[in-house]
Amino acid sequence: MLEAISYPSVEADSRLAVIASRKMGPDVALEKSVIEILLDVKANGDDALLRYTRQFDASELDAERLTVSPEEIRSAYDAVDPELLGIIQEAMANIEAFHRQQLRPSHFITKPDGTFLGQMVRPVEAAGLYIPGGQAGETPLLSSVLMNGIPARLAGVRDIAMVTPPRADGSVSPALLVAAAEVGITRIHRAGSAWGIAALAYGTESVRKVDVVVGPGNIYVSLAKKLVWGAVGIDMLAGPSEILVVADDRGNPRYIAADLLSQAEHDPMASAVLITTEASLAEKVAASLEEQLLRLPRQEIARRALRDYGAIFLAEDLDQALELANGIAPEHLELQVCDPWACLGKIRNAGAVFMGEWTPEAVGDYFAGPNHVLPTAGTARFASALGVENFLKRTSVISFSGNAFRRDAEAIVRMAEMEGLEAHAASIRVRMKP
Repeated sequence: MLEAISYPSVEADSRLAVIASRKMGPDVALEKSVIEILLDVKANGDDALLRYTRQFDASELDAERLTVSPEEIRSAYDAVDPELLGIIQEAMANIEAFHRQQLRPSHFITKPDGTFLGQMVRPVEAAGLYIPGGQAGETPLLSSVLMNGIPARLAGVRDIAMVTPPRADGSVSPALLVAAAEVGITRIHRAGSAWGIAALAYGTESVRKVDVVVGPGNIYVSLAKKLVWGAVGIDMLAGPSEILVVADDRGNPRYIAADLLSQAEHDPMASAVLITTEASLAEKVAASLEEQLLRLPRQEIARRALRDYGAIFLAEDLDQALELANGIAPEHLELQVCDPWACLGKIRNAGAVFMGEWTPEAVGDYFAGPNHVLPTAGTARFASALGVENFLKRTSVISFSGNAFRRDAEAIVRMAEMEGLEAHAASIRVRMKP
């Protein structure tokens, strides 16, 4: 399926352009459709939520069931395997321990002249988490509850809402409800896609509006988040998943193929790329991909992703391979090389880096602790993983004494005059008079 492409070459540039084309570009018709949904929910509240949910998810849902009841959550605990609950709690402990290091206190400084400067760090009042279902309404993503909810709770957010599309019978996965309860989600609403984002951003009779909306979703969710930004804050505009493996002659072809498929099975638009210095390894990985594909339940999705957005690039040496990886700026970057630690300092652009053959991307998706909500489509050049800081605000505090003001007044007036802002200058001058 995948044949090695020498890099640099015209063929490599062409393939890289195809992979880069996965970025969310302007789609006037789709954006118009999402705008109509947002305005509908903003104007009509629960009526619009029910209409869309009945049309696309649960045809019999009624208004009383838009919000999950405490009884449903209690019942969910009876339906969840105790072993799974223990795994959820162990994963939570790892995720919490990692994200607790991101907490930052307010800080203040004083000067002898009476100047007081500082920054207050405060959580937002309310956060909304979007938790997607799987492809075509399959099992929701349990791990996304942990990765989105734990940083919000650690930040100190009092009201953490979750929206998720219901199943056809109107129910929500018991495992998802249990995870939400364990994390500390305060309310859960049955609403998916763009109308779920609209409910969080604007509020309805059943869904209180929030200040920040986070969480991954499909193109409708991403467009909705883009369009409500300003009414609420957002974390990022996440695109289809992606993995890039850099491997030398020590790479294990079966491991590499398995890891490439771990992302290809997400979505037909997912990208799975290998950059290696070894032609023989490239051939073995391609063969292993074919072999392992035959055993995948989501074989057709993974096959389409590899065909359309997969690649194997042959680099001249490891430095060139790493430079190409930096140019792609992948969501997930695996270093399956002899000495990954020697390479780490050369990585400038990646959402997360996975070191060595015993650290597959799935370790980070579920259990290790760092967040799996990561920048995609090359945005790792300037964006970062979801974290506690997404739920915090920083407010500057400034207090000048009379002496400090008189010392700096002339300089401030001069700068205001240079910018042609006379009223700014006047607000200083009025205080300079006896």
